Amino acid sequence: MVQQDNEAVNAGPSTLVAFAATTFLSAFLLFAIQPVFAKMVLPVLGGSSSVWAVALLFFQSALLAGYLYAHLLIRNVPSASTGFVHLAVALLALLVLPIGLPEGWNEPPPGNPYLWQLGLFTVAVGLPFFAVAANAPLLQAWFARSGHPHATDPYFLYGASNLGSLIALLGYPFLLEPTFGLTALSEYWTILYCVLIVAIGFCFLLVRRRAGSLEVKQQLAAEDAGPAPGWRDRAAWCGLAMIPAALLTAFTTHITTDVASAPLLWVLPLSLYLLTYVIAFQTRLPLPMWLLLPLQFGVVVFALLELSQTKHDTWTLTSVAGLAAFFLAALVAHRTLFLNRPKAHYLTEFYLWMSFGGVLGGLFAALIAPQLFSEVLEYPLLIALSLACRPGVFTTRTTPVRELIWLLGIFIVGAVIINNVPMWLVVNGYEFGEWGVTPVVALLFAAVAILFWRYRARQLVSVLLLFAVVAILPSAVKRGNAQRSYYGVYRVGQSADSEFNVFTHGTTLHGAQRIRDFKGNTVADVTPGTYYYPGSPMAKSVQIAQAKMDELGETGRFGVVGLGAGSLACYSRKHEQWRFFEIDPLVVDIASKSGHFTFLSNCQPHFDGVVGDARLTLEKEPDHSFDLLIIDAFTSDAVPVHLMTAEALQLYARKLTDNGVVVLHISNRYLDLEAVLGATLPLVPELKGLIVSDDDADGTYAQNSSTVAVFAKDMLALDPYRALPGAQDFHDGNVSAWTDDASDILGPFLSQRKRF
Repeated sequence: MVQQDNEAVNAGPSTLVAFAATTFLSAFLLFAIQPVFAKMVLPVLGGSSSVWAVALLFFQSALLAGYLYAHLLIRNVPSASTGFVHLAVALLALLVLPIGLPEGWNEPPPGNPYLWQLGLFTVAVGLPFFAVAANAPLLQAWFARSGHPHATDPYFLYGASNLGSLIALLGYPFLLEPTFGLTALSEYWTILYCVLIVAIGFCFLLVRRRAGSLEVKQQLAAEDAGPAPGWRDRAAWCGLAMIPAALLTAFTTHITTDVASAPLLWVLPLSLYLLTYVIAFQTRLPLPMWLLLPLQFGVVVFALLELSQTKHDTWTLTSVAGLAAFFLAALVAHRTLFLNRPKAHYLTEFYLWMSFGGVLGGLFAALIAPQLFSEVLEYPLLIALSLACRPGVFTTRTTPVRELIWLLGIFIVGAVIINNVPMWLVVNGYEFGEWGVTPVVALLFAAVAILFWRYRARQLVSVLLLFAVVAILPSAVKRGNAQRSYYGVYRVGQSADSEFNVFTHGTTLHGAQRIRDFKGNTVADVTPGTYYYPGSPMAKSVQIAQAKMDELGETGRFGVVGLGAGSLACYSRKHEQWRFFEIDPLVVDIASKSGHFTFLSNCQPHFDGVVGDARLTLEKEPDHSFDLLIIDAFTSDAVPVHLMTAEALQLYARKLTDNGVVVLHISNRYLDLEAVLGATLPLVPELKGLIVSDDDADGTYAQNSSTVAVFAKDMLALDPYRALPGAQDFHDGNVSAWTDDASDILGPFLSQRKRF
């Protein structure tokens, strides 16, 4: 008894502080590295929203590898030696620091570079991330052997770990990104990593002094820990971790498709995800489960109902509902996970299976779902499946056979309704205006789910039928014929009046071609529409450049970044040279081979296209070779940040002739890009610029308003643009300049909110 008390005294507050502080620092570094390196690779990978989805998969996989290593180390290496092994691994990782893009990894293959990106992350940050990832289970296992009074239940250290993670994630977009560049952050990360190695060594020494005396006690504790977890326990841990992890990736992909693939929108969902762990892994929840479960159910149903409508102007409400559904789903699943945790002796195995579930979730959402679904259907599917993570969902109030009959009956009746009721409503004239019939059918299943509030398995099946409504009938996530690639979801369909073939990327219009006149007669019309109609700023820029070439008696060379439906090709003249730069081969196929659009086949039969990211492909073009460069490379409404930095503008300037002009399409619902470019322009003294807006378009598929930034090396080259209606100087939005090293989107987002 005296010896045990002395050990407890020796492992007193100082031990607790050391382990908590080291766990906190380790988690901070583990999550700080994620947005830093992902942002580093964005320019190489074209700014796609898939960059973060694949990055999450890599980090989840590396986390699993770290947890597996920690589990094997604790199980197979004597306690007095584990620290030496781990310190050696941590020191080895110094060989690849500071973080940066390795040589030979500066250009991905064309197409879908999923595996290439995983390889890049493995080479560049795999070893340091692996070393840091192993710290959480190792430190908790060491603390369990420390003799501290709380050593029998070290799960509270998981709270310190998640607190460090949250501070790293929230601190990045709001403090670190606006203050420091990527190079500086990489160097600071390396310094803190060295501090972490010292802290790990100190914690190990605290435990090692007692390792010998506690070894026998640990063996006895193992005998008292009860039976080892069974495969049913492991499957539960895995599944409860898998659904929230997959939903994290799917939801982030959903929101970044329409704003920007940028750290601010990456870290907010991930921060909420970690916050659910902080809350769930406490002895008592702030909100009791008997209140939390009905709240989650209601929010899940509401989020799916929002996705069932067909209007396009409720993005904010739909996203807020989705965010709430994601947060509550993760909180309930992680609380259920905590309630099913094993004794401390099995904690490394517990974390191992949790991590494995996270990898499976990331694998499904990042790699498998894009191959299975032509839409982002994994997002509503996972919202519905989150109800499977509730306590008691697989227990029944009746016999299993009777419950199975109920579930099959609900499914069959639901399938019949989905297959017949929408058509019946349409045939009988119940189209419900712009909302469509889909929400009406969805409400029916929502009501059924509410009726089964005491039967969670029946609720789950009813909500899965609600998902089927979203997936099968026209809705906010299913419009037109869709195709999907690494760079997003593309849809080709017809306008409501059947007069236009329409090309959209995400929720944003990227081209339209008239196929019928207002009388319904088929026409062969290659007049560009939408943002490219003859009176648009982009069309005027082509006309001005062509007039200048005629004046000089020169042929003229034109470059267009972003193909879309190929609308701009129909402004070309036979003797001119036009080259299109497009990152996604799928877009090239839609514009040139799908048969829905004939701009290229009629106006550019010998289409000159270059596939690849514009920053990389333009670099290979001869300097001083373009008389006009049009940059129109938005993915949905998401901003290709790397095409608007000071370095990008410098690249464009090098490629222009002396009289050449760059026209950059900057129409955006969410970010004040005019202010960004106004702040960035002083960093590129070789260019002068102005803004041209078009507010007179009628807003139909034939005409859409747009705003462009126009740059030239010669001020005289801007005179024709300054004479256009809507021409003005850049306004001051009190935002920071964008560079490859630092590009803050919070400032432009807030500036846009102030303007409108």
